[in-house]
Amino acid sequence: GELFANGTLTDIVCIPTSFQARQLIKENKLPLGDLENYPELDIAIDGADSIDNDLNVIKGGGGACVQEKIVAMASKRLAIISDEGKYCKNYLGFNWSKGLPVEVIPSAYVPTMKQIKQKLGADSELRMAAKKAGPVVTDNGNFLLDVHLDWANISVHKLD
Repeated sequence: GELFANGTLTDIVCIPTSFQARQLIKENKLPLGDLENYPELDIAIDGADSIDNDLNVIKGGGGACVQEKIVAMASKRLAIISDEGKYCKNYLGFNWSKGLPVEVIPSAYVPTMKQIKQKLGADSELRMAAKKAGPVVTDNGNFLLDVHLDWANISVHKLD
């Protein structure tokens, strides 16, 4: 926000990928936009939950899977920011124990879990909320599955 406030950074519009990101944009008095008014973006800047030597990333651990993907696809370029704590020397997911996040519409979570088991041989579970009864509900009204993969023995290309 400082670079925008002092005039160093100009001609930007910030498109949030979550409710939390929207609040941060507003708190820092940055120009807020949406994909309806800005359907083509020059760059999206986002974080990673885990990243490997080949620059494969796990994203969406915070629950904004769909919106992050949509903003990334609307962008000409995608910049992923990470610190050394997210880097995996061995293989993607080595330091990520929560499971691969998958956002699903509520009526499809059971069939999706079955498909994941059949196609990947992986167990998945519905992510449950910590401070309320029931599952985590995303900003889009969807559920989150945490897919527990054997990261050491799965090709990341199989996941796309």
